[in-house]
Amino acid sequence: MSTIHVPVLVSEVQEWLLTNPDGIYVDATIGAAGHSQMLLQHLSSDATLIGIDADQEILDEAEAVLRDFPQQIVLAAAPFSQVAAILQSQAIVQIDGLLMDLGLSSFQIDTPSKGFSYLREGPLDMRFSQGSGMSAADFLNTASLSEITEVLREYGEERNAKNLARVITERRPLVTTTDLREAVESITPDRFLIKTLARVFQAVRIQVNNELEQLQHALTTVIPFLRKGGRLAVISYHSLEDRIVKNLFQYEERDCICPPEIPVCVCEKEQRLKILTKNIILPSTEETNENPRARSAKLRVAERV
Repeated sequence: MSTIHVPVLVSEVQEWLLTNPDGIYVDATIGAAGHSQMLLQHLSSDATLIGIDADQEILDEAEAVLRDFPQQIVLAAAPFSQVAAILQSQAIVQIDGLLMDLGLSSFQIDTPSKGFSYLREGPLDMRFSQGSGMSAADFLNTASLSEITEVLREYGEERNAKNLARVITERRPLVTTTDLREAVESITPDRFLIKTLARVFQAVRIQVNNELEQLQHALTTVIPFLRKGGRLAVISYHSLEDRIVKNLFQYEERDCICPPEIPVCVCEKEQRLKILTKNIILPSTEETNENPRARSAKLRVAERV
């Protein structure tokens, strides 16, 4: 691996996620296996780890990192939205915990051929599973002005979405990350450039990988697999992800969703989760100083009831 990936909130994940040293745990976004290594170091040899990642190249790296651990380890090349199907394929009925770290690994960011970074020239790809589905170039070169505007506004929370979408369509075809960067640079003042580039690249990446819908699906479908007392931990990095996690946790903690004017509950809603982190867990100052990519990380944890 060309870049060392530093996992975020490692001690916090250990503290909040691990409840059974002999249990079955899922790292649904295993990446470079930083969190998985920590989990395995604190689990007995009778435990099982399921690791999932859509990027086969990085999954191969994770396999190499984990090969000497004694626990049963099952790795699956798939988007994290398929976690329930993967558990079913392994005849696993209940798990003790699941971790989702929604950030890109340093390996993905720093590998130009994957096209995630505006700092390095590479093909305008951005797919987690390269070779499958529409690339960033495919989207930006074929979508309408209104479609690109909506993506930049909704997924990048970009105020200048319409003007950015216009210059993108005017400069088509876009082939490389440099093409997209230069389009953004052409209408963005220097003092706003880095944040604007980050928002544009984020928005396109979310669109290409259908990330928010996958997150919603993964969280909803994995809850039935959590045994009582099992925990669900999610590390998010921007407000769109965090809002989905927060809202789903709050919904699943409720035992009634009837309108307040109805005196007797008729909705038959059942509480499935208890929120453990009433206040989100953030990296320490020491961690963000050592690893600046951790500065936007937010950890939320809920427990199956």
